Amino acid sequence: MFSSSILLQILACAIYGNWWPMLSALMYVVVPMPCMFFGGGSTQFLTSRDGGGWIDAAKFLTGASTVGSLAIPIILRHAHMIETGAMLIEFTSFFIFICTVMCFHRASLDDDW
Repeated sequence: MFSSSILLQILACAIYGNWWPMLSALMYVVVPMPCMFFGGGSTQFLTSRDGGGWIDAAKFLTGASTVGSLAIPIILRHAHMIETGAMLIEFTSFFIFICTVMCFHRASLDDDW
């Protein structure tokens, strides 16, 4: 699923001959960083109600980078730097990426794996 998400990122750039949409692929690298640095590599802290300075910072950074992944194509389309089709392909890529993250999160919660 992750590979198809990256493929759609590249196709959104290659089909329209404009590589600006690849900026949102940078956010795909930034999204898991708070989990790696503040959560110990686990995604379980995202759904917990436990707080604290670093836990709250990790939740905020994860949310901000997720919103940034959606906002970058919208801003680029508003500035007429990319086409509407490229923006829609970017949204599809983001949806597949989020489904991948949710499947990983669900699999990491199960002890049977």
